[in-house]
Amino acid sequence: MAWADSALRTQCSRKRIERSVSSKRVLVTGAAGVIGRQLTSKLLESGAEVLSVDREPMPPGNWVDLHHEQADLSEMDLEVLTNFAPTAVFHLAASFERSEESAAYWSVGWRDDVVASHRVIGALARQTEVETFVFASSYLVYDPLSYLVKDSRTMPVAVDESTQVAPRNLCGAGKYYTERELRYVGHTSQPDLRVVNARIFRVFGRGSRDVISRWVRAGIADQPIEVFNRSNRFDYLFADDVAETLVRLEGDSGASGIYNVGSGRATSIDRVLAVMAQQGIAPQRISDTGETAPFEASVADISRLRAQIGWTPDTTLEEGIEALVEHELAGSDV
Repeated sequence: MAWADSALRTQCSRKRIERSVSSKRVLVTGAAGVIGRQLTSKLLESGAEVLSVDREPMPPGNWVDLHHEQADLSEMDLEVLTNFAPTAVFHLAASFERSEESAAYWSVGWRDDVVASHRVIGALARQTEVETFVFASSYLVYDPLSYLVKDSRTMPVAVDESTQVAPRNLCGAGKYYTERELRYVGHTSQPDLRVVNARIFRVFGRGSRDVISRWVRAGIADQPIEVFNRSNRFDYLFADDVAETLVRLEGDSGASGIYNVGSGRATSIDRVLAVMAQQGIAPQRISDTGETAPFEASVADISRLRAQIGWTPDTTLEEGIEALVEHELAGSDV
């Protein structure tokens, strides 16, 4: 991919960024995304020196001290990453489709979820400066047969880190491949590397393309929406909480391995629509396509996360949707 024009090129480009020896240097990939920008903001506030990489420019915000590289990880020259010599890496960059992928997604998923991750790991695995690698994985690596049920009234299934792995789709497969590659690196070339695989459940947040955000935007614009299996129950969590969790996992020297990142609460689609209505946001028309088994009834078991960092995501669905509504009504991009 051709580089963006000079106005959009990064402050660091291909040169080594000037820095103090004592500064904490953090690489964030996928920084322009819904989790990435919250994470990047938190890191900057903590005083870390941050290099962000994303195909997209950073949205409007307070990024004065940020070094942003607008480029495609699957084909960019990675010298800028190695020259930065990060002490910590948050790898969030990915593409995904939640359910059945379109034919076009096969090449997209391979490029963005496998090739890009492989290149980042390959470039940094040889660098002894890297102490911690936090990977944004997904609960989609788990066997869907463990939480898909025939009866919509079945109690939600608590998925823990020992649940059988059998990736649900291409996104899950790509995430699991990266987990395994990081494990291999830890066993071979960089045994001192601390790897955290955060298996994240259903995220929603400001400026996102997630389903809750899309429904909120539709409600504000008096547009219709389509729903399917309204009794499906998911573990929804707010993007700000995901960012806080990742920061805490990176900052805890004892955190290593796999952690479920969720709210620990199962919420039905019907409940989401009811909370939107409480906020005065109701789509003009809801097209209900009916109920067909299997139904999803999943919730994250976050006991391992809680035991490790002494904190778990605490933004309620009501608080999260209220924040979404305020964001959309304000017409903000941040």
